[in-house]
Amino acid sequence: MFGTMSTNARLLLSITGVVEAITGVALLLAPALLIEVLLGAEPDTPAGMTVARVAGAAVLSLAVACWLARDDMAGAAKGLVTAMLIYNFAVVAIFILGWLRHGIAGIALWPVVAAHLALGVWCAVCCLAPTRISDR
Repeated sequence: MFGTMSTNARLLLSITGVVEAITGVALLLAPALLIEVLLGAEPDTPAGMTVARVAGAAVLSLAVACWLARDDMAGAAKGLVTAMLIYNFAVVAIFILGWLRHGIAGIALWPVVAAHLALGVWCAVCCLAPTRISDR
């Protein structure tokens, strides 16, 4: 989280791209395992497995967008960082609500919540950082 906006955003998008790619592929290939570790429950219907795989495709798409945008600090990359800010804070809220309302909690729930919270804050820092002329 140090350096110019470009350095910050490039590192953020690179890390996000790798982590979300792993998550997306895991949801596509082994959704039941990932959901068990994350939520302590299984998607016990074909519909649940299908939705998990659709989520995997969406997360993998975000990962690819982050990876490809990491070298472009123009408006599109800043827009992607803003979108990832919303995504990360939404994930935090959804997981906390799931824990509060339904008691869902797997071994990885809180580390994942903490990671998304940290990434969301990092996105906010990047979005609020002034862009220097040389960064454009």
